Amino acid sequence: MSDASEGGEPESAFESADAVVVGCGPAGAAAGVFLARSGLDTVVFDRGTASLDRCAFLGNYPGFPAGIDVETFQALLRDHARETGCRLVDDLVQSVERAGDADPTDDESADPADAPLAVETQDGRRVVADRVIAATRYTGEYCRPLTGDAMFEAHEHDGETHEHVDPDYADADGRTPVDGLYVASPAGQRDVQAVVAAGRGAHVARTLLEDRRVERGYPVDLARHYDWLRPDSEFEGEWGDRERWREWFDERVPEDHDADDATLDDLREEYIDDAFDTRRSADEVADLTDRGHQRLLEHLDDDAVLERAAEIEAGRTAANDPDGDAPDDVPAGDAPAGDAPDGGGRSEGASANRNH
Repeated sequence: MSDASEGGEPESAFESADAVVVGCGPAGAAAGVFLARSGLDTVVFDRGTASLDRCAFLGNYPGFPAGIDVETFQALLRDHARETGCRLVDDLVQSVERAGDADPTDDESADPADAPLAVETQDGRRVVADRVIAATRYTGEYCRPLTGDAMFEAHEHDGETHEHVDPDYADADGRTPVDGLYVASPAGQRDVQAVVAAGRGAHVARTLLEDRRVERGYPVDLARHYDWLRPDSEFEGEWGDRERWREWFDERVPEDHDADDATLDDLREEYIDDAFDTRRSADEVADLTDRGHQRLLEHLDDDAVLERAAEIEAGRTAANDPDGDAPDDVPAGDAPAGDAPDGGGRSEGASANRNH
């Protein structure tokens, strides 16, 4: 399938994925990031009216002390989704239905409710997936072929009757009466404001991941998903021993759990593998930090970056030559180390830390 950045026609009329997310605003992007980081082949469709387009400037999203312009924020959302492995596609979803409804088979005994979901788009793409997350605040009309009228409620405005998605159609975790369909947005007051919507999208994605793991045989208490990288220190002592993890896992398996022993053995080892895969050394954390900073720089205004770099360089020069009497022919930062005051290194480090 062609990525949005590649353009052109879809590579084929049919694609498959583990999950599809409709919308790449805060809710959709967060959902896509959580799904893709968990290893799911995730397609995110991103075209249509976005509620953020009505925002002049985003001032209350944590992590941006002076706020952030909407265009840069939206670019960061899309880039984050791509970085984690989402297939981001610039296309408008027109319908979601059971794949069996569109592709009748000779197997009359098959339960249509067990068929995967087929997502069809404005540009003629078709993606079949086991699960779909709706994350489009202004419309859910594309779900009507799947849900019928049950997903919608009528209201009057200026003497005219309009329909919109019933905010109570999905439960607080995003599950709907339709197997495989989840709703991150619209969700009433649970997805208003950008940061709330992002949390909603992440929560619904975690619900989807939990349901998927339960279907595979995980006990409910062990099916909940936590995306959390751990330092080496978390695996010191007994928690560096796989046998201790096996004991911990078995303590949480209920006596009436119906998975056979072989399946449970496989799930136990998979769970432990996943836990150890979150381990990061100090060097790995440093590499991740450097990459995170570099990727963020790509989205900043070039002139602002150059201006800040000049300020940093001036600060370093002043730290190396506090009396201002360095020879003119000595490049900035090349003054003899012995001439620097004891605090010179700390001043430089403080300046660099502010930049991060």
